[in-house]
Amino acid sequence: MDVRKQQLTFYTLLLVATLAALAWGTRTAGTQGAAFALFASFTLGGGLMCIWERSVVRSAFSLMATFCGVAGLFVLLGHDYLAMAQILIYVGGILVLILFGVMLTPPDLKERQLPRVGLGVVLVLGTLLAVGAKVAATVEWARADTLPQIESRADYIGAAFLRAEDGYLVPFELAAVLLTVALVAAVYIARRKPSDLVDPAEEGGY
Repeated sequence: MDVRKQQLTFYTLLLVATLAALAWGTRTAGTQGAAFALFASFTLGGGLMCIWERSVVRSAFSLMATFCGVAGLFVLLGHDYLAMAQILIYVGGILVLILFGVMLTPPDLKERQLPRVGLGVVLVLGTLLAVGAKVAATVEWARADTLPQIESRADYIGAAFLRAEDGYLVPFELAAVLLTVALVAAVYIARRKPSDLVDPAEEGGY
């Protein structure tokens, strides 16, 4: 099977799975079920596309879809602050760093062959199923009406970060400095010098 047929088969199966998830979510829980199915499809489908695609740019956008799907799940859970942090930190910071790192890595055309990717997917899914079954059998789940009421609004948490007496100001500023240093370092590493483009053999080196 050539590359085009593999791509067509993969995306067809992914589309069918997404439509099936949307239909199942709509039938079981209405609009909320459809939203959950959509964000879950973004999360899982984006992850599969990220390891499937050979293009660095397509893999990066697939990973962005995964991060956005997780942010959507946070919104459904009522944690809007975590959803915004997911977008700002992971999509705006971590994804850029990963993209720079991948772009600086020499490509390996044999890295994403179908048997190799399929074996990795089977191992990861098997591990997740085993851990999920163990957790489902041993954890005592809490009901929504028995959980304590916790203030999770974004404005409340943001104001708490900026108040010195709450103790969150210093960690918040340190996280901002860390992300800034990481972005500057990524740009510096990606910068090309004229000497980097010269073959050492042409200059009499080894």
